[in-house]
Amino acid sequence: MARCGCGGGLCNCAVQAGTNVTVSGSGSAANPYVVSAEVQCEDVRGCLSGGPGVVFDPGTGEISADVSGQAGNNLTVGPDGLYVPTGSATVNTGCGLTGDGSGGSPVRVAVGAWPYPCSPDTAGGVIVCGADGVLRGEPRGQVNFQQVTETRAYADLAVPNVLTVVDTFTLNITNPDLCRSAAVLVEREVDVDFVLPAGAGASYGHDTDQMYYMRNTGSSTMTDVHTQTTKLYQFMAALAPGAGAMISLPVSMDRGSAGATYNRIQTFIRAILISL
Repeated sequence: MARCGCGGGLCNCAVQAGTNVTVSGSGSAANPYVVSAEVQCEDVRGCLSGGPGVVFDPGTGEISADVSGQAGNNLTVGPDGLYVPTGSATVNTGCGLTGDGSGGSPVRVAVGAWPYPCSPDTAGGVIVCGADGVLRGEPRGQVNFQQVTETRAYADLAVPNVLTVVDTFTLNITNPDLCRSAAVLVEREVDVDFVLPAGAGASYGHDTDQMYYMRNTGSSTMTDVHTQTTKLYQFMAALAPGAGAMISLPVSMDRGSAGATYNRIQTFIRAILISL
């Protein structure tokens, strides 16, 4: 330390130790300054704290495990740390669980083999924990049925001779499944009463699809001639959860001739909602 006038084994530089620091030596080559620091446990305890499963005593500095006080719970300290010894905790390994909770036999979910050709990663269901702590599977599939039937009378109206929608019937449906979309299959039926004088003809249909035609080839009037027809089709592939829709059934008539009239239309609209 040339600038401190060191020589003859002495040095005139002042060195002062701070808190928790000890300085020894004279600063000469033969007896250099040696600085050592000591940190007391009390000085760092304020930086530590306990947490879930851990107890810390700031007075003694002791750190220990915070064991649950619930009946049947226990922990044991082994040479490699904490573990739950066999028989020290109550483990219900009934349906769905296996193992006794020991290090060699941990508690696990008892699973079976996937028996399908598809991958469980893409086709497997979901298990979740409900708000009540109970495991829940995916919502159950549903098949629901809604229908309406209606009969309307008319004052012997003339059957048109060109395709014409003479009346429209409807059914309002709602998907009651609040989890899944529903495929909707619709079955519709129509029955029309015609009055056909001699030589008269008439037809009716669902929408623009002619379903029935009758012509009177006799010499007297045919009263209340009718035949019920049915059509089944897919109304929609995905009715959103809880959503509603209206199914329409326009009844059309055509080919009216020689004074043909109609006085009654009866319809059925049935919807099957399938959510899987």
